[in-house]
Amino acid sequence: MPSAHLAFPLELRVPRGRGASAALHLQLREAILEGRLATGFRLPPTRELAQMLGVARTTVVVAYEMLVAEGYARVRQGDGTFVQSLRRSSPRPGPMRQPAPQAAATPVPRFDLRLGTPDISRFPFDVWRRLAAKGWQSSAGHAYEASDPAGLAPLREAIVRYASASRAVSCTADDIVVTAGAQQAFDLLARALVRPGTIVAVEDPGYRPMRLAFANAGAQIVGVPVDDDGMVVDRIPRGARVVCVTPSHQFPLGVTLSPPRRRALLELARQHDAVVVEDDYDCEYRYDNRPLDALQTLAPGRVCYVGTFSKTMFPALRLGYAIVPESLRSRLLGLRSVVDGFGAPAPQWALVAFMREGHLHRHVRRMHRLYAQRRALLLAGLRDGLKDRLGVLPGSAGLHFSVRATAPVDWNRVAARACELELALEPCSRHAIRRRSDDCCAIGFGLLADDQIATAIDRLKIALA
Repeated sequence: MPSAHLAFPLELRVPRGRGASAALHLQLREAILEGRLATGFRLPPTRELAQMLGVARTTVVVAYEMLVAEGYARVRQGDGTFVQSLRRSSPRPGPMRQPAPQAAATPVPRFDLRLGTPDISRFPFDVWRRLAAKGWQSSAGHAYEASDPAGLAPLREAIVRYASASRAVSCTADDIVVTAGAQQAFDLLARALVRPGTIVAVEDPGYRPMRLAFANAGAQIVGVPVDDDGMVVDRIPRGARVVCVTPSHQFPLGVTLSPPRRRALLELARQHDAVVVEDDYDCEYRYDNRPLDALQTLAPGRVCYVGTFSKTMFPALRLGYAIVPESLRSRLLGLRSVVDGFGAPAPQWALVAFMREGHLHRHVRRMHRLYAQRRALLLAGLRDGLKDRLGVLPGSAGLHFSVRATAPVDWNRVAARACELELALEPCSRHAIRRRSDDCCAIGFGLLADDQIATAIDRLKIALA
């Protein structure tokens, strides 16, 4: 295999055929993390590197796109692709009195069990690149249609079909607002629903970005405990006017809101004229039984439903959507017009084509099989090797589950020890308002290859010892 010793300071080994792009991507990413490719280093042009390695140019293009999507590289138009700094700035803290999120400057570990990250090495970037190019052409030819703050009408119609098929959500295209990821949806909803001092009930532990969006809008945040049946509805303060919940796959515990509590939550919202914000962030992946109906399906006039394509496609896409009751629609669209006018049309056109041509359905189906296998292997390994130390919380969806120790464990100390073993863990207390060090730990499997699972479990044993 030829290597680029003169133009490129690495010896790369790339197999022929399937998996070539993923192999090249992993070698380049490892070189960046280890410092062998420094920040600012200009990667060879795709055609040149492909010729050096004896592979198709598409192989290199897809590998570069994966690095860009993950933040390890950036493209300067007309100049090339450059290694990107791994240092990130901390988000501006909101008025909530809780620790600000820590900057994620730690290199990606060898065994990554953190939650919320999909495996983008299997994404069909070659297809996406073709459709994205057409998307720019379409956006240039439909400038007026692209300026709708609700998002492109064809995309909203495609989302109606998608949400109906995947979650039985009942809506029309007029009910949908396309957003720049779920985070913008939370921000717009917070601006629309909150006045200074409005009581907003959130899960504790729960999804911090959603919590911060409402806190930054001036809400009084009240944490509600979560157990094996989801949010403890009886603990929601009666003065709450907004309740934020992840009912299908609780973040970070992974449990499902039980049917009795779903009914109780919607009844509480009806009695107290409250709005429920339902975050259905990884609803596509369920592994044993039929999913429960979305809260929006049960009470469409009371629930704001937020979905995202980041977990099914790739995080850098930054496309999500909110399905809102008619009473909130004009308020949300007015805010969207002020915040950024309208979303970038080219990615929306590309996503329309990606869905119409069936690529999203096929990709989700492939990844469902892959994640189901990884999840089963992890659970079997934990049962065989750690059944006396850990119990798995109930849950059958998403890209992670959580475990609870049978005896008190300081998960933050375990995570620190695991880091020394190149194993990344995510204690659930990191997502809590009231922090407890001996509660639970999330186990993500989005980035863990099948042949890494046994070693990861062995290292977890050592960290727990």
